[in-house]
Amino acid sequence: MKEFVTIRNARPKEFETIGKLMVSVYSKLPEFPQPEEQPHYYDKLLHVGKLTNNESTELLVALNTLEEIIGAVVYFSDMKDYGSGGSATTLTHASGFRLLAVSPKARGKGVGRLLCEACIEKTKKHHNKTLIIHSTKAMKVAWNMYERMGFTRFKEIDFLQGDLEVYGFKLNIK
Repeated sequence: MKEFVTIRNARPKEFETIGKLMVSVYSKLPEFPQPEEQPHYYDKLLHVGKLTNNESTELLVALNTLEEIIGAVVYFSDMKDYGSGGSATTLTHASGFRLLAVSPKARGKGVGRLLCEACIEKTKKHHNKTLIIHSTKAMKVAWNMYERMGFTRFKEIDFLQGDLEVYGFKLNIK
């Protein structure tokens, strides 16, 4: 039986837990830069709740039936606040999401997909035509999920984060 998952906007009292989850998940990715290599990036992860200070930014959380945080993602209804390298922040009529993280105990249960689907629905609600994301080769499981969901490579927004190649994807919204 599949576990019931709730997706909703995170509450400020949950920001610290979500930040620690994101740091834990990203620091354990094989071939992904470690906190000492990219301290600014990991500080952003740890303090992810601060991103919600922008009006167009929402921190979504996935909860299991015990109300435990098992995943999270940051959604941007306006790409000007997306905050990545490259040219993604100049795109119009587009939404984006970043920093998708799923707890190791919840992997393989569709939590990442549910968070993506919530971002797709929000993109439709904001009447945007495209949903933008970035991924890296270290995030191959997520990359494969994005492609199964219909995201296609969008090379025009690729960029380097230090020595890390970051690859753009887009989903056209109908």
